[in-house]
Amino acid sequence: MEVASSSSAASTVSSAKTLIGEVLQPLYVVIFGMAILAVILFASLKHLRYHQQPEVHLPRMKKKDMTIAELKKYDGTGEDGRICIAVNRKIFDVTRGRKYYGPGGPYSVFAGRDASRALACFSVSAIKDGYDDLSDLTSSQMNQIHEWDMQLTDEYTLVGRLLQPGQQPIDYTDSEDETHDDDKLKDT
Repeated sequence: MEVASSSSAASTVSSAKTLIGEVLQPLYVVIFGMAILAVILFASLKHLRYHQQPEVHLPRMKKKDMTIAELKKYDGTGEDGRICIAVNRKIFDVTRGRKYYGPGGPYSVFAGRDASRALACFSVSAIKDGYDDLSDLTSSQMNQIHEWDMQLTDEYTLVGRLLQPGQQPIDYTDSEDETHDDDKLKDT
């Protein structure tokens, strides 16, 4: 009689597990589906917020050379929202790329800074706060910087040179031809 009772109890436990499994499995599917939906909604909202940043239309920046301290003022947080970065000792106005270089953008760490070393080393932690002469970089790393220089030159306005400590700025006058000013930058 105990064997039958034991068998009956095992059968009841097995039936209860099956019933619980049948009830919980759809519940797990619903919970998993809701979690996936939450992730998709979060990503969509973040994407929308990121791409709905107002486009900033500022007048063309006058050509000027800057020190590291002057460049830091153009990090996108100033009154006019202007963003400049330096690569290969050249300063570019990347304001129209605000969604990339502006606050919250994937390259915002470069705003108002010399990004050369970070781009060469593929590491944002490589950025230096002071002037960086880049003399210790390998030829491969320098080639990487030149690639970024060419991409930025094609996409954004060249503002001027990043000055070494003690270096004097070029006087870019309003009356001079812009092509002539660009030639001045290339010669340095």
